[in-house]
Formats: sequence, structure tokens, C-alpha cells
Amino acid sequence: MEAEERRIRQRLKDDFRHFADRCLKIRTKEGRIQPLELNRAQLYIHERLEAQLKQTGMIRALILKGRQQGCSTYIEGRYYWKVTHRFGVRAYILTHEDPATQNLFEMAYRYHEHNHPLVKPVTGSASAKELHFPILDSGYKVGTAGTKGTGRSGTYQFFHGSEVAFWANAESHAMGVIQAVPDIPGTECVLESTANGIGNYYHSQWQLAEAGLSDYIAIFIPWYWQPEYTKSLPDDWMLTDEEVDLLNKFIDDGLTEEHLCWRRAKIVSFTTGGESGDWKFKQEYPFTAAEAFQTSGDGGYILPKEIMDARKDTDAVAAGAKVVGVDPARYGDDRTSIAWRQGRVWYKKENHIKKSTMEVAGICAKILDADREIAMMFIDVGGLGAGIYDRLVELNYGSRITPVNFGERALNYDAPTVQGPDGKQVKAEENVDRRAEMYREAKKWLNQKPCKIPDEDSIQADACVAGFSYDSKQRLRIESKKDIRKRGMRSPDEWDAFILTFAEPVQPKKHGAFRQPTSSVA
Repeated sequence: MEAEERRIRQRLKDDFRHFADRCLKIRTKEGRIQPLELNRAQLYIHERLEAQLKQTGMIRALILKGRQQGCSTYIEGRYYWKVTHRFGVRAYILTHEDPATQNLFEMAYRYHEHNHPLVKPVTGSASAKELHFPILDSGYKVGTAGTKGTGRSGTYQFFHGSEVAFWANAESHAMGVIQAVPDIPGTECVLESTANGIGNYYHSQWQLAEAGLSDYIAIFIPWYWQPEYTKSLPDDWMLTDEEVDLLNKFIDDGLTEEHLCWRRAKIVSFTTGGESGDWKFKQEYPFTAAEAFQTSGDGGYILPKEIMDARKDTDAVAAGAKVVGVDPARYGDDRTSIAWRQGRVWYKKENHIKKSTMEVAGICAKILDADREIAMMFIDVGGLGAGIYDRLVELNYGSRITPVNFGERALNYDAPTVQGPDGKQVKAEENVDRRAEMYREAKKWLNQKPCKIPDEDSIQADACVAGFSYDSKQRLRIESKKDIRKRGMRSPDEWDAFILTFAEPVQPKKHGAFRQPTSSVA
């Protein structure tokens, strides 16, 4: 092999984008065969995967996307590239139904059929579901997630789970074929899907990845990144108030009126039996990850729109007292979440996992030491937080920390005064407990615009998950963390850390001392 040929081969082996452009052919939606030119969604996935590979030596990723955005096309191309340039490796693709299995294998076969002769490996045995390259001792296989034992007997270096939210026997496959990928450098496991409600295997894994509680990274692809999801504007085109709101929120990320025109037509096509197709559109063509998993619209106490408005706000200014909320993990795999707020801005958050009481106390102490302007740190002491609070008091931070028990009776510090049964003026009870009280204060804060929170899907998922009800006295009751978990949802730790910043009114720290609390929250 001459030096120039060696150089060409080496670049094709090392650079997937270069390889895709020159060696991979796809069939377009119009039926034409043309080179694979990575679109925006595919480029984003590629960048995220390569970054994780560089950082950890392997790939573990969950991808949440809208319909037909080229995710499978990218992954099949990536894995074909891998198995045709390495010795002794195998890729396995598991789909949710037989037609999808056939489609993805045909895609891989097309890649091989049209590959450049310079790098196309010799094919050994080939079937309707498998390609084998004997000289490389590598292979490419597909299967359907129906039989519980599918794929579990092999060992694979590259695994792609397609439309995982729709798998039959998903948990069994997770214990089988996914576990057949060894936890060693160079291996890759990518699970992708459109959403299919909550409580299933994919949704639970997404929650863990989004919260940083697993080895997987969460990659979300918004639908409007696809240029084909547009429609020419009719002469009488006018934006609705909702569409104006959406355009203002997402225009910087590429949303156009043509996208919204396409969206409007798609919602109409999803409308059946007098039921709006809006919820169906959100599931299959989501703007955010949190929206993708919505099944009944705005059912939580905190509404998705309230959160999205705060995520996209550009007018809020941080002013007033700096306060920090700490929601310690109750179990080893939960998050200890910490939130920083200054007036109208939630400006920082952190999550920690598998930390002991003393470790979390040390983290809190460092936070207080690092910023002497923090006026108060509120700590949930309903579980292991009591030990954290006691340790910080022992370390002489007592004047800057306040214990909060979510289950205690509400303070009602801003409730209206009414005449009690004995004729005396008393404060009306609005909330069952402190947690409900802080949720109410946070909701008021969200609706007193401007206000700003971090623009992150994990926060939106936590904020909007809790349902609510009212007791016989018409006091607000927020769904408990225990009941939220029973529904298959993760504990809303980030939001609970944030609402702790509303536990009591606080004035800014000045000249090393605190002023007396006022009667309202900034």
C-alpha cells in the first residue's frame, strides 16, 4: 500500500464525517440515492457522542427526538463505519417492530452495497438480518424487541436500541442484550426514541440520565431543527397568541413562522373525534424534553408555560437577598440538589449523588464560605438533612442556616387576616404544610414577571411533575414525593431545592449582620 493510499484510508478510518460524505449512501424521502450529508440534528448527536467518548472512553447515551429526524440513519452509519474498520467487533441493532428491523437492515445493506471499493470489506455470510465480514471477523446484526431473550447470548461492542419507549419486554431486554455490551473502553450503547408516555423503561432511564444519576447522557433533539418541517405561509397567515409566544421563545434556536405553519397543519391532522391534536403533536414533535413526556397537558400545580416563560426571560435582574435551598438526598441514588436565588433570578444550581451526611455538610460549608453575601441557606431537615444542619451548627454556621421541614404546618406569613370563630382576627390557612406553602410562593414568583430560571429541561420536568388537590378546608395540598415515585417519576429534587429559597422572607446581608425578616418575599 502506497503512502497516499494509506493516508486516505487512515482519514476515512479516523473521521466519520469525512467517511460519511464519501462512502455512505442513503435513500432520500424522494427515493434518490445520494451521499449522507449530516443534518443539524445528526451533527449535534455526533458532537455530543464524540465529546463523551473523549471524556470517558466509551459512549452511553439516550436520545429523545421527534419523528424522522435522522437519528437512526446516523447511528447505523456510525456503526457500519465502526465494524468495517476494526477487527473482532460486532454491532447489534434492536428495534420495536419487524418493519422497522427490516428498514434499518436495508439501510445498513445499502451502506455496504454503495461503499467505496477502497474501503469496502469482503462479505461472508449474509442474511436478511446479518452481515459478516470474515477477514475482519466483525459483523452487523439486527433484531426485534419481542422475544425476551433476543440478543442476550452474544457479546457486542456497539448497541443501538431504536424506539426503546415502544419495546415489548423492555426491562428484560435491558437485563439481557444491553448488558451484553461490556463496560470497557471503545464500546457504545445508544438508546433512542420518540416519547411514549411516562412510567415505561425508556422514560425512567431518561429521568436518570437527565438528572445525572446514570452513566448515560441525555440528548434532546427539537423537531424544528428539520428544514423539511416547514410549510409556505398562506396569504391570510396570521400568528395566534400562542404561536407568537413560541416564536419569541425559540426564534434564536432556528424556529420560523414556516415551522409554525407546518405545526398548525400537523395538529389539525392529529385532531380526531373532536379532541385536539395538540397533545399528540407535543409527544411526537416536542419543543422540549419535558413537553415530550406530557400525557394530559397542564395537570401539575406548576404549569409548563410558567416554567418556559421563566426559562426564556431576558429582562429579570438579580437584586436583593441571596438565598440558597438545599434538598439532601434521602437515598443513595437520589440527588442532593442545591439552588441559588437572588430576587427575581434563580442563577445557579448543583446536583450531587451518593454523598454522605458529612460530605454534604462540607459542600454546604464551602458554599457559605465562598460567598459571604449569602443571607440564608435553607435546609430540608425532614430526612438526613437534620444531620447536615446539626453539623453546620457545630461548625458555627448557625446564623446563616435555617432548618425547614416540608411536612410541618404552614407559616402562613402572607395569608390574609379573617375573623375567627371566637371573633378574633386570625390568619386564614391557605396551605396544608410547608411544602404546599413554598410551592404557592414559588408559583406567585413565577407569575410576577420578570423572573428567570436556568433554561434546562431537567428543571421543567421537576417543576411540573407534582399534582395537587385541596382538603376539606380548601387548603392546598401538593402531591408527595412518595406518590410521585409511585407514578414512575423521579423525585423532583431540583425544584424542591428551589422552593426552599421561599421558606421565609429574608433581607440582604449588610455589614456582617442580618436585618429582621420582612413580611413579604422578594
